[in-house]
Amino acid sequence: MEKNEKLAILVGGGPAPGINSVIGAATIRACASGVEVLGVQDGFKWLIEGDTSRVTALTIADTSRIHFRGGSMLGISRANPTKSPELLAKCLGTLHRMGVGMLVTIGGDDTCFSSSQLAKASRSKLRVVHVPKTIDNDLDLPQDVYTFGFQTARHIGVEIVKNLMVDAKTTSRWYFVIAMGRKAGHLALGIGKAAGATLSLVSEEFEHPVALSKVVDTLAGAIIKRLSQGRTDGVAVLAEGLVEHIRPSDIEGLEGVERDAHGHIRIAEVDFGNLVKAAVKKQLGTLGINATIVPKNIGYEVRCADPIPFDMEYTRDLGYCAARHVIEGGTEALISIQRGSFVPVPFAQIMDPITGRMRVRMVDVTSDCYKIARSYMLRLKAEDLEDRVELAHLAAAANLSPNEFRERFGYLVENESRSSIGSLKSAQTA
Repeated sequence: MEKNEKLAILVGGGPAPGINSVIGAATIRACASGVEVLGVQDGFKWLIEGDTSRVTALTIADTSRIHFRGGSMLGISRANPTKSPELLAKCLGTLHRMGVGMLVTIGGDDTCFSSSQLAKASRSKLRVVHVPKTIDNDLDLPQDVYTFGFQTARHIGVEIVKNLMVDAKTTSRWYFVIAMGRKAGHLALGIGKAAGATLSLVSEEFEHPVALSKVVDTLAGAIIKRLSQGRTDGVAVLAEGLVEHIRPSDIEGLEGVERDAHGHIRIAEVDFGNLVKAAVKKQLGTLGINATIVPKNIGYEVRCADPIPFDMEYTRDLGYCAARHVIEGGTEALISIQRGSFVPVPFAQIMDPITGRMRVRMVDVTSDCYKIARSYMLRLKAEDLEDRVELAHLAAAANLSPNEFRERFGYLVENESRSSIGSLKSAQTA
């Protein structure tokens, strides 16, 4: 490390509980080593404009207690320095003028990719490490290693769904809860499984692209099955990323939806909850079933929540290791804690050689964890259509004959595999 080499910290992407904890731990570790720390406001936004005025010196006194709070003291943005070589060069030049030789970035897969390209473009003049932050839990880490913020987001999400389940039963209605998860369904599945929601839907369980009608029929089938058991209420948790995998022709206006700096559909621009609600109600209406359905988006409520102790401890470890690793000469690595030990994961190891982008960790629908979650869900299953009594109940609830019901909904379970975990045929979920 050069004598006056400074360490800069910035945050990209969307908020996640624990950001401040990483900033604080990294600052304290660096300052204790005699390294000057700079906090860069709003991610890469001002760096790619050559603006050095949005930078704040960070000290131990400034950051020693910020780990308790949600949000980001440095702000956040989705500005993308990889959109052109000129922007990358401008970003590097801005950091160089400030005397920065070490950079700790905090963010998800897009920020991780930007960090890798920045390090590569610097030709070893800038050491860069990345701390994985996303409530989506979708960075390419081992399955039992979480991205920070996920556990807090799930915890808050479960509290919300728990209350909605009580309201649903009290008022005889269904809630369609849309949980964040642009690409992967970890948060939706985690919330639904922990809360005991009626069912959860994630994009990983469907072929891509998926017909909107299949998602609609899956939900309608669950409502009918619930009705056959004498219940007119339920809560379904849907991953918001489903909208990106539905055939564009099935969603009016999807092609014209605004996209962010990384090219992703701004999912908030697609009213997915109301779209699915209207389609399901229409489908049920053709069967003479009138169900009250209320869409509910959760995401913004959990992103800036104060971190739970799990994430506070986890992020302090990550921040400490990030600062230590880069100060000791480490670079081009994602910071992780695996089985209680610090493991730097080289950027090249988590890069998809075909796409040139960071790999995304999806829900493993072949895992026992998913199969257990699926077995507790109340949704149409193959054995429902094989059991004459159960089929008769379902058909009666749908105002169809057994043969008509099988013909109408049978395709949903045609490729259903028999899980070694077993099935809870009569499970009563909330």
